[in-house]
Amino acid sequence: MNAYPLIRPRRLRMTPALRALVAESSIKKEKLIQPHFVVEGSGQTQEIATLPGICRQSTDTLVRQVEKDLALGIRNHLLFGLPESKDDHASGVCGEHSLIFRTLRELKKHFGEDVLLATDLCLCAYTDHGHCGLLSSGGEILNDETNEVLARAAVSYAEAGADLIAPSDMMDGRVLAIRNALDAAGLKNTPIMSYSVKYASAFYGPFRDAAHSAPASGDRKSHQMDIRNAREAVLEALQDAAEGADILMVKPALPYLDVIAELKHRVTQPLAAYQVSGEYASLVFAARAGAADLPAAALEALTAISRAGAEIILSYFTRQLHAERWI
Repeated sequence: MNAYPLIRPRRLRMTPALRALVAESSIKKEKLIQPHFVVEGSGQTQEIATLPGICRQSTDTLVRQVEKDLALGIRNHLLFGLPESKDDHASGVCGEHSLIFRTLRELKKHFGEDVLLATDLCLCAYTDHGHCGLLSSGGEILNDETNEVLARAAVSYAEAGADLIAPSDMMDGRVLAIRNALDAAGLKNTPIMSYSVKYASAFYGPFRDAAHSAPASGDRKSHQMDIRNAREAVLEALQDAAEGADILMVKPALPYLDVIAELKHRVTQPLAAYQVSGEYASLVFAARAGAADLPAAALEALTAISRAGAEIILSYFTRQLHAERWI
């Protein structure tokens, strides 16, 4: 009788070719999205200390950056706007004079269908109080009134050339409000990539620094999800799907792999995950301290997100992954 087991899993690990042949999960570069922070002015490239390698850029500088990205094979981009002026009713979020509208027009003029442009949609960067919605006189976020503003902004962005509208505010019913507004404006083919499951996470710190979007007081726990809940994530995702969301997103990614995996079995829409600023920064700073091999750690994290079930990944590593040929 053979003294050794007939089944030896190590046989298929012996060479890189064998390992690649039987790999169960893979990171597909064409499924990655690169985030960008857009500021007013011209010739602007502002480094972000808490988000190394990522900059705030004016529209003209961003055009040159996207051209370089396209040469690397990066087609997918997510835009965040950082207006110069803010007020209590987020007046700068939409309209032909808004920063994102003008940036979309400029990018589409230069690149047309060669790039896919998604626009984050939230009021936090446009309100002087930094909250994700309009506030009542008592400081309560006005859900339905906020949805009206979001819907107008979505139409504005779609008219400017946005390929995807990505609402991140977590107001109840905002997907339906946006879908109805887009359809009424003759933009029924503009898809929605909803931040369906967005947790009130401690991993957003570098982003809030980058986008100048921290709330002036209080927190966002009345609308972003409680970190202790998973069943509620299914409720949020199914509601967005029923309201017309075309892609569903989980944010952050790595701390919520269980949620991604659960939704993979519960929804039929494409599933996205956002590897957020804190996830990115923690790996970058660990590598700078000599505590991690950055390419290996980044690829391991991205692979875990893919293995959990995310088909689309928004990541600040997108450019490095392409430029340095990590895969």
